[in-house]
Order: sequence, then C-alpha cells, then structure tokens
Amino acid sequence: MHIDREPKEEKRTTASPLGRSLSPANAGSLGKPTQARQWMIVFAVTLAVITYVHRVCISQAAPTIQRELELSKEQMAFIFSAFTFAYAAFEIPGGWLSDWIGPRRVLTSVVMLWSLFTAVTGWAWNLASLVVFRFLFGTAQAACFPTLTKSFTLWLPPSERVQAQGFMWLAARWGGALTPLMVVAVFALVSWRWGFVLFGSIGVVWAVFFFRWFRDNPRDYAAVDAAELALIQSGRTDLVGHGDVPWLRFLGSRTVWMLWLQYFCLGYPWYFYITWLPTYLQEQRHVPVAEAAFLAGFPLFFGGLGCLFGGFVARRLEASGTRVGPVRRIMASTGFFAAAVLLVLSTYLKNPWLAMIAMGASSFANDLAMPPAWAACMDVGGKYAGSLSGSMNMMGNFGGMVGPLVLPFLLNATNNNWSLTFWVSGAVYAIGGVAWLLIDPVTPLDQDEA
Repeated sequence: MHIDREPKEEKRTTASPLGRSLSPANAGSLGKPTQARQWMIVFAVTLAVITYVHRVCISQAAPTIQRELELSKEQMAFIFSAFTFAYAAFEIPGGWLSDWIGPRRVLTSVVMLWSLFTAVTGWAWNLASLVVFRFLFGTAQAACFPTLTKSFTLWLPPSERVQAQGFMWLAARWGGALTPLMVVAVFALVSWRWGFVLFGSIGVVWAVFFFRWFRDNPRDYAAVDAAELALIQSGRTDLVGHGDVPWLRFLGSRTVWMLWLQYFCLGYPWYFYITWLPTYLQEQRHVPVAEAAFLAGFPLFFGGLGCLFGGFVARRLEASGTRVGPVRRIMASTGFFAAAVLLVLSTYLKNPWLAMIAMGASSFANDLAMPPAWAACMDVGGKYAGSLSGSMNMMGNFGGMVGPLVLPFLLNATNNNWSLTFWVSGAVYAIGGVAWLLIDPVTPLDQDEA
C-alpha cells in the first residue's frame, strides 16, 4: 500500500477563519483559546462505546440465537469469526481511505453501514445470513479506530492526543463491560430481533450528529477561534506524506515479527470475553442470565483500568530517567505471564464471583501490554508507524478470529472440558510474554538489525 503524495514542507503560518496569519509563536498573544476541539473527544468516546455495544451484544444473545435458529457451537463460532476476519482484513484499507477522502465522509459512511448491518442481524433466518451480516458488519467497523486516530491528528495538538486515546480506549472497554447488562434489560422488553434494530438505530443517530458537526479541517468550523486554531496547528509534522511502505524491511526485522506475534497472542484469549464468556457462565457455571450479564463485564471493566494503569506507570518510570526499552519490555512481558497464570487459576475457583474476579485480573494484566505495544509501533515504525500499527492490530484480530473458532472443537474433543480451553489460552499468553523478551521497542527500523 502506498500514498501517492510527495513529501511537502509544511508552512509555518496558516490563514485563520478570521483571515489572520497564525503560527505557534503568536498563539499565546491571541488570548485564551476556545475549547471546540473537546467535542472531538466527546464524539470519539461515545462512538467507542457504541462500537463495542454493537460488537458485544451478539455474544449475550448467542444462547437465544442458537436455540431459535438451531445452531451448533461450531456454527456460532463461524458467526463470531466472520466479524473478526473482516475486521482484521479491512483495517489497513479503512485507515488509508480516511487519508484519501477525509474522516468526515468515511466515518459517517461506515457508522451508518455497520449500524444497518447491526439492525438487519435481528432479521437473520439461518447460518448463512448471520455469517454474511456479521462479515459486512466487520468490514464497515474496521475503519473506525484508524479514522478516529486520523481525526485526532487533525483536531488535537500533539500534547493532547495520548490522553485522548486513553479516554477512547477506556470508553471502548467499559462500553463492552456494560453491554451485557444493557442487552439483558433490552431483551426483557423486546425480542432479540428488535433489540438489534434498537442498537443499530443508536449508531445512525450518532452519524447524523457527527456529520453536522465535524469538519476535516478545524479551520472550517466557526466555533474555533484564532487562538485555538494556532494551538491545534502547533508543532504539526504529522501530515507529511510518504511513499511506498517498506514491507520488505518489516519482514526482515525480528522486532516487527515479535510485535505481530505478541499481538496475535493478546487477541486469541481476549476475544473469549466478547464471544463465548456469557455461554460459559450459563452452561458451565450455571449462573442465571442476569447475574451472568453482570459478571461478563468484569474482564472488560478491569481491562480498561489496565490500559490506563499501564500507560501511567510506564510514563512515570520513563520520566524518572529509567531506560525506556526495559520498562516497556518488562511491563508487557510481566502482563502476559500474569494474565496466563490468572486465567488458568480462574478455572479452579468454584465460586463464580471469585472466578470472574480472577479472570478480570487476567484481563487487567493482559491490557498492561497495550501501551508498550502501541508505543513501540510509533518508535520502531517512525514515519511508517501507521502502517506498522495497522499490521500489528490486524494480527491481533486474526488471533481474535482463531480463538472463538477453535474453542468449540476443543470442547467436542474433550467432552466439554472448558478447563482445557483456558490452559490453551494461558499457553498462548505465555508465548506472547516470551515474544516480548525478544523485542527492541525503541530502535527505529532504519537502525534495526538486518
């Protein structure tokens, strides 16, 4: 993939919406800036919640769908994996599309499309229709987070982007955590079919408001004053284009291969939480539906805290003068190994609440690896950080596709021995921890080993 733009030297002054010349140097002389850019974070956070509501609701509805449409666990696994495969395969093209025609049209279009496919999921009549609807849903949703990240580069100064990403991912995790309770409440009022229609309509409403508010260039938004525009444009070096992505250089780097491997190992166990967990709680743990919906939110809730905690600790250690490479390597590998132990431990705790607390702690440890992984993509990839992070996230979602697909086959081969599935996931986590020991998370590709 390549972007057909020649690198251009960015101008240091830009015409404001008021006709003034702006630059970082005179930003402070323009008075207190407006806060219109904060709405970009609000839209991103709310969309992150909607994204995970649409993604997770089918896992809570899975037992009912299986009974009504007479589907086996293996068939339900194909339905789960249809989304993940499409999501992984179309993530890089989705991000490139936002670079080409702008986030406003891309994000509005894909949110409308995946909301439509969420709604029509409620009218599925057999296995094939569900697989097609979830595949198309994943195709549209793949562009979401790359395009939101692109929007952050357009609307936020560099100093505010990491914090915005933190809020967005926290909202995504917690949106998924609250979804089981929301689904149970909705399904108590309407059938699962009309429930999907209701969830889909929420995305349509968001898309309408976003299209009316958002502009690809904040200069075109009247509520942005000259001081805020100067602040947004300060230190802008992120819009410079580049030529062909050096995929051969990626393939020749041990660090890149290990980044891909560790994210695959992160996605394989984690997708259990948003696919098979409600079924596990009801069938294996014999937890009532309402209680299972509450417990199913533990891993995503604690995972969100893990993202924030991991980033906070890493920043504090790095600010204290500790070497960045070892901090990231130790943080991520410790998270992987701890996640493996805690996940296996959860299967031996007879009390469902204690088991889910252990599983939530495993998810917390899992997400300690998130900040180091994405930071490594930025430092190792340099000007190709977008391509490297996109390829890494693609591998993580391929892991998420394989995990739900393998589980029913393991159950059939072991007479419904759920414990074995957790041992396998624990082993995958351990492989991810070993992979991190072989990663140089700070050296750019052009200085990497041959």
